[in-house]
Amino acid sequence: MLKAGIVGLPNVGKSTLFNALTHTRKAQAANYPFCTIDPNVGVVAVPDARLEPLAKIARTKVLIPAAVEFVDIAGLVKGASQGEGLGNKFLSHIREVDAIVQVVRCFEDPDIHHVTGGVDPVRDIEIVNTELVVADLEAVIKRRDKLAKDVKRGDKTAAAEDAVLAKIQPALDAGQLALSAPLTPEERQIARNFFLLTSKPTLFACNVKEGDLATAGRNPFVQKVRDYVRMHLACEAVVISAQIESDLVDLSETEAKEFLKELGVVESGVGALIRATYHLLGLRTFFTAGEKEARAWTIHAGDTAPKAAGVIHSDFERGFIKAETVAYDDLIQCGSIAAAREKGLYRMEGREYVVQDGDVMLFKFNV
Repeated sequence: MLKAGIVGLPNVGKSTLFNALTHTRKAQAANYPFCTIDPNVGVVAVPDARLEPLAKIARTKVLIPAAVEFVDIAGLVKGASQGEGLGNKFLSHIREVDAIVQVVRCFEDPDIHHVTGGVDPVRDIEIVNTELVVADLEAVIKRRDKLAKDVKRGDKTAAAEDAVLAKIQPALDAGQLALSAPLTPEERQIARNFFLLTSKPTLFACNVKEGDLATAGRNPFVQKVRDYVRMHLACEAVVISAQIESDLVDLSETEAKEFLKELGVVESGVGALIRATYHLLGLRTFFTAGEKEARAWTIHAGDTAPKAAGVIHSDFERGFIKAETVAYDDLIQCGSIAAAREKGLYRMEGREYVVQDGDVMLFKFNV
């Protein structure tokens, strides 16, 4: 399962958010730096409004959502790339995740200590990114030094790797993320083997106070983050209130809906964050539905029908014959498989079919 790491400066709400995501009190949340030392890991269900209507058509009460893994990583401080704070330990934990959710504080509160003395989310983003860039630059230089002998000997693999690193290094030298380097798709595939911190897809979670969630669009801190990440990082920013989400953990579903209604919002910010992270990781969903269960399955964008079949069971992929397929929207509009079939919307797809997000599928196989 792919992992998304929750990162940011100390005391911005990372552990509180992790507890809300996982519906636990697993991560210690306290008003001082480094209350998280070792990463906390939790598997989180992906909210998907499509499951319930699908379950009604299939006449089942068992709904199984897709899932994604989140890792709560200790707070970073200025100088982490040189060993400050938890330094290298922090950076090594980031290397192990597949995407980054960077939490930035977008509220004033004199009772909650800020490690830099005041609230400035753009400055906080730049502190975190600078440390990641510095660590990556050091890693790139070391790797190129190691490759130098093999490149001189004419080793083609080493030459290909060095050529990619030669494109990445100037970007890092300029203080930019490795993601910004002008690489071809083939070069990006090679770059994945370097596990660079700034090559990981990233989104930003703007953490606001409880009373600001409904009006977050007018929050000047949130506006600054959205403008900055759009112009400089080409990333998405999602608004959450970690404290609200943490409070919702202790409420029933009915109580939670009523609580959110009183705050003037329809959905918890965590739901939007989970879905955004799921897509950030390049993940997509297809469904199976029958009397036993309606289930969301996770695949990578671009996966073919046999690959999707293999997510259910390796025998399905090995003996793949065909996939009976209907788009979710078409099935809901028709109201049943039979009606979709009558309208010609229920299709038979072969080995080359690229599965689309929301496809409802039944696999035929023979082993």
